[in-house]
Amino acid sequence: MTAEKLSLAVVVPCYNVEGQVEEVVRSLPAWVSHVIAVNDASTDGTAEVLERLAAEIPRLHVFGHPANRGVGGAMVTGYREALRAGADLIVKVDGDGQMDVAGLPDLLRPLLEGRADYAKGNRFRHVKDLQRMPKMRLLGNIVLTFMTKMASGYWHIFDAQNGYLAITREALESIPLEKIDNSYAFENSMLSLLNIENRPVVDVPMPAIYADEVSSMSLAKVVFSFPPKLLRMFLRRLFLKYLVYDVSPISLYMFSGSAFLAFGLLFGGFHWWRSIQTQVAAPTGTVVLALLTFLMGFILFLQAVNLDIVNSPRPRSPERIIRPEDVPEAF
Repeated sequence: MTAEKLSLAVVVPCYNVEGQVEEVVRSLPAWVSHVIAVNDASTDGTAEVLERLAAEIPRLHVFGHPANRGVGGAMVTGYREALRAGADLIVKVDGDGQMDVAGLPDLLRPLLEGRADYAKGNRFRHVKDLQRMPKMRLLGNIVLTFMTKMASGYWHIFDAQNGYLAITREALESIPLEKIDNSYAFENSMLSLLNIENRPVVDVPMPAIYADEVSSMSLAKVVFSFPPKLLRMFLRRLFLKYLVYDVSPISLYMFSGSAFLAFGLLFGGFHWWRSIQTQVAAPTGTVVLALLTFLMGFILFLQAVNLDIVNSPRPRSPERIIRPEDVPEAF
């Protein structure tokens, strides 16, 4: 990558952010070539604010959805427009002002150095800022991060729901944009799709900003919608990466381990329940069979997870050195 010839686009998904989006757009550095704001059918004055800003700022391009598609849907629109504009690097900055644009050089550095194709913020590296995160949001992030590690295969990343993202054009063009989840599982689906393509991903310590914005994320969405979505991502990744693109023992261990685990649990559970009902102890052979299949399944499953961790795409060695003060001048 020749930094002097690179073009950077910032995609700003907007939904009911009339009070914050102007400051976000105006705070973006002059070396950002394109600012692509996607109004996702906001019901407040976001559209009017963006139209006024577009008349003042030539690099700002505004697009709108007639119906709300979710943050993922807004990002897909923004990604397509960024690619059409010829951007080499694309960054996501939310319109609600929760992301410090001063951290853009840090976010871009791994991509400029060639160490990664995708960089994301990690709020869990800043203890002081982490203490200000709402407790339910903190708990939800920890749970979802662990689930995302399994679904995406990126076991070395944390803070999976962090939406401060940067990606190279090559990596973005390698994944099917239509497969990106439209909802709040957008970040999770991006990781899953990138893992299938063996794209290196890095975490970048990045504090979050919490002001008077109201999150539309609900606990019910997390509990009921995320697990099924993550399970589908996991199965799709397992099937494509370890069966279609390359036959691997991981798929054998995972599927056979899951089968043994399910049999051991169901078989053992059924006989345990029947013993309670009849007050007759299950035969020793029945107990041993249930326990043996459960343990065998557990061991195979752990082996599959271990191999998946080993196969997780890791950052490359730097191809070039970018000093912090050089990053703005590279655009």
